[in-house]
Amino acid sequence: MQFDLRKFITAGAKPYHAEFQCDLSAYDYAGARIPQPVTAVFDAQTDGDEVQITLRAKASVHGECARCLDSVTREETVDTEWIVKERDLDDPDFDLPLDEKGHLDVDEWLNQEFMFQIPTVLLCSPDCAGLCPQCGKKKAECTCPPAEQTDAPVDTRLAILKSLLNR
Repeated sequence: MQFDLRKFITAGAKPYHAEFQCDLSAYDYAGARIPQPVTAVFDAQTDGDEVQITLRAKASVHGECARCLDSVTREETVDTEWIVKERDLDDPDFDLPLDEKGHLDVDEWLNQEFMFQIPTVLLCSPDCAGLCPQCGKKKAECTCPPAEQTDAPVDTRLAILKSLLNR
């Protein structure tokens, strides 16, 4: 969705409201995906020489647990608000995705907000123990002896370090 911010700032007297579908399935959020289209709500209203714009959406995010590789599905919410003045439209460092004519790319703005919202490390649960390094099963299902009980051969050159740990 494109929104003409420049035109709305100069001529927008009544509030603008739009609900629209946005397909974010082509984007990768650090290994996570949003496979279904997202329903977003966009509002804009003038307040003197500035425009208040808001964007709200909820998405079902799908990915893998960073520890055990099980699939993870969680809901993420975007709820953001900006105040825009006409001088912001000509600022090359302005943070919103605008083209040279002052059109706001609302779909790209939504993508950027989800990029910030979705954690880079997804977990199936906060206490996920991960995978066993010996058998590769989930540690909760693993029957391998704990690592400290295994009699691994010790490199004799490192024996002095082990004696330092035992003090």
